[in-house]
Amino acid sequence: MTTVFMTDDNTYKPEWTPPDADDAFASRVMRGVLNDQDAITPTEPTRRRGLSVEQHVQGVLNGDRATLARTITLIESNAPAHFDKAQAVLRDLLPHTGDAVRVGITGVPGAGKSTLIEALGVQLTEAGHKVAVLAVDPTSSVTGGSILGDKTRMETLSRDPNAYIRPSPTGGMLGGVARKTRETLLVCEAAGFDVVLIETVGTGQSEITVRGMVDFFLLVLITGAGDELQGIKKGVVEIADAIVINKADGPNKIPAGAARAEYNRALHYLTPATEGWRPRAYTASALTGEGIEAIWDVITSFQAKMTASGVFQRRRQQQNREWMHALVEAQLKAFFFSNPAVKAALPEIEAAVMNGTLPATQAARDLLRVIAQDK
Repeated sequence: MTTVFMTDDNTYKPEWTPPDADDAFASRVMRGVLNDQDAITPTEPTRRRGLSVEQHVQGVLNGDRATLARTITLIESNAPAHFDKAQAVLRDLLPHTGDAVRVGITGVPGAGKSTLIEALGVQLTEAGHKVAVLAVDPTSSVTGGSILGDKTRMETLSRDPNAYIRPSPTGGMLGGVARKTRETLLVCEAAGFDVVLIETVGTGQSEITVRGMVDFFLLVLITGAGDELQGIKKGVVEIADAIVINKADGPNKIPAGAARAEYNRALHYLTPATEGWRPRAYTASALTGEGIEAIWDVITSFQAKMTASGVFQRRRQQQNREWMHALVEAQLKAFFFSNPAVKAALPEIEAAVMNGTLPATQAARDLLRVIAQDK
């Protein structure tokens, strides 16, 4: 016969519990569900309340990580309802931006960009800097998210309290730069990060977009990758402020030195990307840490020289102007294709162009007339 002891809270003590047991025997057996009426009614999941503009701003300025992440998510949102709020947050944060060193890092696939960034980031945080890494990954055509997951590939840096890594899908943009990367950069600066590193995909497409949002542009290459792979970066060499031959360790150290000398000869004949600065090639090993400190020395030397000459400030002003023009073009395009009259006329005009009965130039003019007549 099984003996149970009823307690005041309508639960049962196990049969092995002594009758005179005190609270030291904490185990309880709850009564089971006998029928549908006794079942617990499920509740709707609670939705996290959105932050106000002021809460976003204060949280970012106070360096709160959770608020920083939510603010960046707001900035990256494509929902029209979030646009005005995001811009209000940015407007209030803008006076607190501009003090960070902005570094763009690109290179051929497999060059070890993420490992190099982690080694550089760890050295900087140990020296007292606060480092934000905007790791722009290729976009999955299935989920729309990041494929490579740079945060998982920078394990040491991601655990550093003075570092913040934000993986972001490219969204299919040319050059591997997410549409909201520039605004995310400003939010990180307002949060107190004095070094912002932007890693691009490095797929061989134009990296002009990244050049237009950073102060210093670093190109990472390796030896022994084959001429066809190195050749895809021939054009980007012309906009680089420095080149790093990575993985210069072990048996690859001598070939890396030879590659450095070869690139230095080539750079001698190219017009510098930055007025008053002569780019050079260097060797480094993210594995051993050799040459990593020298990279930062080059960047700080660049910043000091360009600030003194006024090039630094002029570049940022020009970048802001070009950014505004790019946004005007993007918003005009969105406005055009969302116009009801254009939506109505577009299928027929597209079909005529695809069938070869209407020249594309004439089709574009016809669509522009449609929106003009709709006014």
